[in-house]
Amino acid sequence: MSTQQNIEDLNPQEASAVGFKDLGLHPRILKSIAEAGFVQPSPIQEKAIPVILQGRDVIAQAQTGTGKTAAFALPIIHNLKNDRSVEALIITPTRELAMQISDEIFRLGKSSRTRTICIYGGQSIRKQCELLEKRPQVMIATPGRLLDHLKNKRLKHFNPKVVVLDESDEMLDMGFLDDIEEIFDYLPNDAQILLFSATMPPPIRDLANKILQDPASIHIAPANITNADISQRFYVINEHERNEAIMRLLDKENHTKSIIFMRMKREVDELHRFLVERGYKTTPLHGDMEQRARQESIKAFKSKRADVLVATDVASRGLDISDVSHVFNYHLPLNTESYIHRIGRTGRAGKKGIAITLVTPLEYKELQRMQKEIDSTIELYEIPDMNEDRLVRSLSKVEVDEEVVSLYERLMEQFEPAQLTLKLLSLQFKSQKISKEDFLSPPKSDHKTFRKRPTHSKSRHTPRQSRQR
Repeated sequence: MSTQQNIEDLNPQEASAVGFKDLGLHPRILKSIAEAGFVQPSPIQEKAIPVILQGRDVIAQAQTGTGKTAAFALPIIHNLKNDRSVEALIITPTRELAMQISDEIFRLGKSSRTRTICIYGGQSIRKQCELLEKRPQVMIATPGRLLDHLKNKRLKHFNPKVVVLDESDEMLDMGFLDDIEEIFDYLPNDAQILLFSATMPPPIRDLANKILQDPASIHIAPANITNADISQRFYVINEHERNEAIMRLLDKENHTKSIIFMRMKREVDELHRFLVERGYKTTPLHGDMEQRARQESIKAFKSKRADVLVATDVASRGLDISDVSHVFNYHLPLNTESYIHRIGRTGRAGKKGIAITLVTPLEYKELQRMQKEIDSTIELYEIPDMNEDRLVRSLSKVEVDEEVVSLYERLMEQFEPAQLTLKLLSLQFKSQKISKEDFLSPPKSDHKTFRKRPTHSKSRHTPRQSRQR
């Protein structure tokens, strides 16, 4: 790869003096931008749009929620020639994100009458081929289904002049890197390539070296890793109390819409059934569900027919759902990036949100490290009812020791029975509490690291030669 042109780091919260009209976009697009309610470009839009309009390859690092979809969508719409072929290809990891990008391009390209098509697994191949006959200009696709169409030579009138890889690090985590490299064997060598990613792990940089030519490098530095409008809390529980804790918190919290994040698809189904059987309005979302069922779950949650969404990380990637008041982490997330992504579903558009994480005593140290890494306070809260239940269960199992009888008689001489009972219960509660100072004190050793999901490397085919233009 040729030397990158670096564009300085920008703070996403810095106000820009540049307007969309200063970026060289067509008046029709400016009209759609105004109708969409955009006033000023975000930093990623301000820096990426002019470079993309010039035809340069781009490698851009920006977090979710910085406006990066519009950063590549607007110049793509501007450059469309309407030559009755697929002129732009956007590759993204999930069906939900593909549909969201398609909706965004439709909205921003309304005045330009931009035609799009969504290609993803779970939808009829025959139907997709019929839609291709309508000559879409922009294709948004997931890697697996796109590669299937390419291998079987179903894509006619397909000559993309610009190719976007969105959420590249997520595609790496989902094991799509080999598919991506194989897809590029079918694409024009002179296509403009735009690579967007929230993080830049080595495999993504290696991919960039293979497919990008003399790229402009853009990095938008996050101002705050976590949103100040989100109250971050953790509750200490025993492993077998997770379901009970979720029920208590759903009853206790004044929530409008809540997302409960799980690690595994099986856990999603189990918790969903558990809550439905107890009268809660929940809906599940994970990758093994049929596409129609997934769409119905999202629709039910958006329309408030269900006020609790039980979901995995991957299935929820790219979902744009407003008014989420609470996010629950059923387990401590596997890494900091996952934690930030999850809690970012609440506290949007200036509204307050609450992020709750269930933690067992064995997870304290990992939670401490996560708090240190995000440089934000996660406050310790208690579930009073659960403490009471524990105490009742403990008392019911305890046999009276003869040695305490004499002590009891002495105490009864000094206290009324009710007062004595209250004092003993208070003493018991204090002994069960976890000190905030204990949690906030620095760990003795930092030799442990976060558990990370395995990365996928080594392509199954010979790397492509550098593209020639």
